[in-house]
Amino acid sequence: MAGCGAALCCCCPRCCGERESRTPEELTILGETHEEEDEILPRKDYESLDYDRCINDPYLEVLESMDNKKARNYEAVKWVMVFAIGVCTGLVGLFVDFFVRLFTQLKFRVVQSSVEECTEKGCLALSLLELLGFNLTFVFLASLLVLIQPVAAGSGIPEIKCYLNGVKVPGVVRLRTVVCKAVGVLFSVAGGLFVGKEGPMIHSGAVVGAGLPQFQSISLRKIQFNFPYFRSDRDKRDFVSAGAAAGVAAAFGAPIGGTLFSLEEGSSFWNQGLTWKVLFCSMAATFTLNFFRSGIQFGSWGSFQLPGLLNFGEFKCSESDKKCHLWTAVDLGFFILMGIVGGLLGATFNCLNKRLAKYRMRNVHPKPKLVRVLESLLVSLTTTVVVFVASMVLGECRQMSSTSHSGNDTLSMQGMSQDVNSSIKTFFCPNETYNDMATLFFNPQESAILQLFHQDGTFSPVTLSLFFLLYFLLSCWTYGISVPSGLFVPSLLCGAAFGRLVANLLKSYIGLDHIYSGTFALIGAAAFLGGVVRMTISLTVILIESTNEITYGLPIMITLMVAKWTGDFFNKGIYDIHVNLRGVPLLEWETEVEMDKLRASDIMEPNLTYVYPHTRIQSLVSILRTTVHHAFPVVTENRGNEREFMKGNQLISNNIKFKKSSILTRAGEQRKRSQSMKSYPSSELRNMCDEHITTEEPPEKEDLLQQMLERRYTPYPNLYPDQSPSEEWTMEERFRPLTFHGLILRSQLVTLLVRGVCYSESQSSASQPRLSHAEMSEDYPRYPDIHDLDLTLLNPRMIVDVTPYMNPSPFAVSPNTHVSQVFNLFRTMGLRHLPVVNAVGEIVGIITRHNLTHEFLQARLRQHYQTI
Repeated sequence: MAGCGAALCCCCPRCCGERESRTPEELTILGETHEEEDEILPRKDYESLDYDRCINDPYLEVLESMDNKKARNYEAVKWVMVFAIGVCTGLVGLFVDFFVRLFTQLKFRVVQSSVEECTEKGCLALSLLELLGFNLTFVFLASLLVLIQPVAAGSGIPEIKCYLNGVKVPGVVRLRTVVCKAVGVLFSVAGGLFVGKEGPMIHSGAVVGAGLPQFQSISLRKIQFNFPYFRSDRDKRDFVSAGAAAGVAAAFGAPIGGTLFSLEEGSSFWNQGLTWKVLFCSMAATFTLNFFRSGIQFGSWGSFQLPGLLNFGEFKCSESDKKCHLWTAVDLGFFILMGIVGGLLGATFNCLNKRLAKYRMRNVHPKPKLVRVLESLLVSLTTTVVVFVASMVLGECRQMSSTSHSGNDTLSMQGMSQDVNSSIKTFFCPNETYNDMATLFFNPQESAILQLFHQDGTFSPVTLSLFFLLYFLLSCWTYGISVPSGLFVPSLLCGAAFGRLVANLLKSYIGLDHIYSGTFALIGAAAFLGGVVRMTISLTVILIESTNEITYGLPIMITLMVAKWTGDFFNKGIYDIHVNLRGVPLLEWETEVEMDKLRASDIMEPNLTYVYPHTRIQSLVSILRTTVHHAFPVVTENRGNEREFMKGNQLISNNIKFKKSSILTRAGEQRKRSQSMKSYPSSELRNMCDEHITTEEPPEKEDLLQQMLERRYTPYPNLYPDQSPSEEWTMEERFRPLTFHGLILRSQLVTLLVRGVCYSESQSSASQPRLSHAEMSEDYPRYPDIHDLDLTLLNPRMIVDVTPYMNPSPFAVSPNTHVSQVFNLFRTMGLRHLPVVNAVGEIVGIITRHNLTHEFLQARLRQHYQTI
């Protein structure tokens, strides 16, 4: 992303040409793998977000005009936007939930009546065809929407995790994405695929957070509002954090869990003010969804009975069972063992899904897009046949429990029991019995989870084992196909079956009558989900808020920790795996201890492409068109014959004068402080200032350090600043000492060219037009491309003064800085470029995100060992 050579070289053959031999750092295109480990290396065509503020002259003008009243108004607008994001995210969740419920009820009502009729007539094949007709149609529509916007496939959590980490993933927060995602996921879920709608809600909330404060969209170009606020990546990413948290809150009714999710899963920069806004946004999303769902389903507007799309219900032992306890200290041992097994199962799930994803990348994605649709239809066909056959053939008839109708239960428990019993399926079973396999398969996934959590009737161990195996394999196959799909609910359902199986075995074979089956189903769900996604803090709070039972905090936390540790021993979480498969340069929380053997000079890119403070348009266009860098150091050269150059060329004279005026010396600083003290109303201080001035060196005399620097180097070839960098430069020319003055972004340079900000050589640089901060950010987030610039409108001999628009004070590090310090500074401050400046103010290299990825650091560490 910065003005460096190999670290950001264009990676396609069209730009760089085919190379016979490539280093591991050059194998960056998706699909090119390391021969030994068969691992996909981070791609270098991903951009980073500009989270760090550019403190240039236009921004300083904004600061000068800012007062407390304007600052309060700006903060008030921010709070209003955060509330609006929460409300809109809740409405998106309401839309998805309403139509999923509508289509699912329609499908199951038609198929169930057909099964009941065909049981006697012997026409079950017709019922299967009806179910196939519904499912294939819905899945086909979902696949078509992904063809319109490919980034809408999957859950979207890996992409949002990358965005919060500071990586700009193309198209991930566009309006078209959220439309295709929201409509596509309702068809995917209604189509009977083993996917959930909760994961895509996180992506949808993030898109709402990114787009709503902009009041414009590339998909709706004609709709434009003059809204000057939040025109930066910094504000946008804060709103994306709030939107992602609101998506979690709407999905699970867990506003605190949503806030922690946004913190744990990516946001590298965080502060107290952002925490409050994110929590407020999550609360707004939760209660918006709760308000409308309660009113639509129960007709009791304002009762707030349904906090999220997925509700676990109330866990409570029946009052008729005096031996029952939700959990005891003895059960913690079983929970730890379940966490270990859950971690192993999750690692197996991730390993199989990774192999499937690689197979799709090599054999499905390169083919025509229709092949992806056919794969989705094949998965839907297989899933439908397995569900139908398993429900009709493999199920057992189990006796219904009468304890769920106890008259001593509370009203909420009665409502829960009625909801659970209403979803019981009695296919091929006599009265007072139910088909346990059909009850799990022929229901929406949320209803099946409630069955495993709260159904007092028993499920056969054989049924639970077969259900777990089939669901495990089919959900693993499904995650990654070209439909919007979530993984939370399938993992919870699969794990709940595992936990319920453990409870049945403990009751039947060990004789532990005190255990509560619902608790073991919940712990099994947590163990399997934790083993798959490897989330700890946020997932613990999400599950506690979903159960509304604080006493489950300890067992859930222990189970998730054990599951994560066990799974991490074998591979990464499913989201991290898919991030790596996309080649995204994601930065972890911290580096390994061994990496501190490296310094900034070991990982920086020394081959720089730079610009001068005053540069001709011809040179700028050449640099911008022949490189793909997104930032350029602004430098001046250390020449020994500067006075000769100043006589003959106005352009070189301007550059040298800027260098002289921008170099801070101790003598100059003392003069400035003395002048400041001289104006102080004290005769004693004025006399002291006069004494300092009389003893000071004359202003014309140069600083001793500057003289030493100029004598240190021999004069360089007569390379004029208006010339572009050349491949014919010698090593001495390419790596000449350069005094560093600041950084300027590609988007800023293109904006200056488009708006004609320049001056002629016969004029002073003061005659150059000045752009305001609003004008510089007007085209955000899609700035003009240099290749779309009409060169006939530009005079190549005109000069651009970039100094008012560069960032004169970016974060910088010394070449001797340890990698851990570089990494922490880069990640916590949300940087995009980090210059490496030596002790005398010369830039010696630059560090970007790609220089800090685990793979790059490992390669540099191997080189370090070889040179020892």
